[in-house]
Amino acid sequence: MQNTCIEFANSVDPGFFSLIYYSHLIPVVIALILVFFTLTKTRFSLIAKIFSVFVAGFSLWLISDLLVWISSDYNLISFVWAPLDYINILFFLSGVYFFVVFLNEEDISIWQKLFLFILLLPSWWLTISGQSIHGFDQPLCESFNNEWLTQYKLVVEIISTILIVFYGVLKFIKGNVAKRKQVVIVGFAMLLFFTVFSVTEYISSTTGIYEINLYSLFVLPLFLFMIIYSIVNLETFNLRLIGTQLLAYLLIIMVGSQFFFIENSTNKVLTVITFLLSLGFAILLIRSDQREVKARQKIERLAEELLRVNNKLRDLDLLKSEFLSFASHQLRSPLTAINGYASMLLEGTFGPISDEVKNSIEIMDQSSKSLIRIVGEFLDISRIEQGGMKYTFSDFDFKELVLEVFNELRPNAEKKGFEVYEFSNSDDKDFMVNGDVGKIKQIVGNFLDNSIKYTPKGGVKVRVERKNGKITVSVKDTGIGISKETLPRLFAKFSRAKDASKTNVSGTGLGLFVAKKMIEANNGKVWVESEGEGKGSTFFIELNAKNA
Repeated sequence: MQNTCIEFANSVDPGFFSLIYYSHLIPVVIALILVFFTLTKTRFSLIAKIFSVFVAGFSLWLISDLLVWISSDYNLISFVWAPLDYINILFFLSGVYFFVVFLNEEDISIWQKLFLFILLLPSWWLTISGQSIHGFDQPLCESFNNEWLTQYKLVVEIISTILIVFYGVLKFIKGNVAKRKQVVIVGFAMLLFFTVFSVTEYISSTTGIYEINLYSLFVLPLFLFMIIYSIVNLETFNLRLIGTQLLAYLLIIMVGSQFFFIENSTNKVLTVITFLLSLGFAILLIRSDQREVKARQKIERLAEELLRVNNKLRDLDLLKSEFLSFASHQLRSPLTAINGYASMLLEGTFGPISDEVKNSIEIMDQSSKSLIRIVGEFLDISRIEQGGMKYTFSDFDFKELVLEVFNELRPNAEKKGFEVYEFSNSDDKDFMVNGDVGKIKQIVGNFLDNSIKYTPKGGVKVRVERKNGKITVSVKDTGIGISKETLPRLFAKFSRAKDASKTNVSGTGLGLFVAKKMIEANNGKVWVESEGEGKGSTFFIELNAKNA
């Protein structure tokens, strides 16, 4: 029997075979490189494995179809033609499987897998039972397709396309901006490939002009490049920094594939030069990318270590705050009792006492008050750090509150013999603000008390003024001043002026930190100004005016 397939092969233009090789082999090579990257870089993750099955399906179809076109052995052609429809249905359904897993970021249910398997089952049975083709047309060197299987393949392709559209629209509606971008890019790539492939294959199978289907294969590189874009820029497989390597390899493949079409020596020389330049450029890109990958991995390891240490420090800080809160609560009750009885003794509640005893009790009274203040500061710190500080906001006259504190602390200044201790304010009459009266009074008192304590001689001047919708209280003293080095960190925990010890004043360095946090909670701000050590300081409190 004459082998008409040989005659057919000899009658075809050699350029047509170049087109066949290009349309079939280039997508396979690109796809296999892509599968290699996704599997190795994700350590064989679920989505990478499903994507690999999908790629393996249409790669197998491409290789089988290539053999059909280039082989001159009708037995081989008949052999590889038989499972083409089954392979077609297989990679369409695996494509749906990949797309759904990609959208849901988890495996599909057993019922969804069963549904896909049932759709695949008829084509599998017809193929293994030898019913996928009905014979071979020797003159045309073509097999006779099973018409039912051809129609069923079309139905599965339509169902696959509908499922991709349905799941894509559903996830687009529910997803965030990043997920929507992934849906659009990958969904469009899948629909473009499936639609063009299905339409051209249907036309070619019904008309018998199979050359039509060849042109649909040129969509494959576009589809693969869109998948690569999704991997690199949208992190479909949670991969990073592989874009350069992928593009470099693809550049080499695309340039090298031009050797299939070279017909004269001039083009060969130009292509060789271009290929070598591309190869050198690709090597440089890959090495640069590898260095970047190593640097990124090192940074990520350091970041993970810093995060672990930071979490540990945060836990320790929380334990510290809880301990301070517990200890402060336990100390407050006995200290309050000591201070109360000391005050009663000084007031003569239990009868007259000698001057010597009175002096001792006064020291006890002052010491207990100092300890109560310190315990209070620790409690405030604990509440602030644990988010347990409560604030009660109301409208009040800021000037009147400052004047009240001023009068309460005036005796302390007079005991130190200050030459100047005055209260002044601008001519504005409206000093209404909204805030926590108790907390703000505590802060104003803290500032005034500190100014008195840290001022060995001279005086303290308090001023209240309103300007540009803000009410500002300034407490200016002639005390020890603050160095330029200390000034930026004065409101930090446990921070005190450098020469605070020279005034023999005890303190924890917590008062200003607490004051800053409280004022910020009242939508205000505090700051300090000083020209340097020994030149005094001015503390400021600023709140928003109620009727700005």
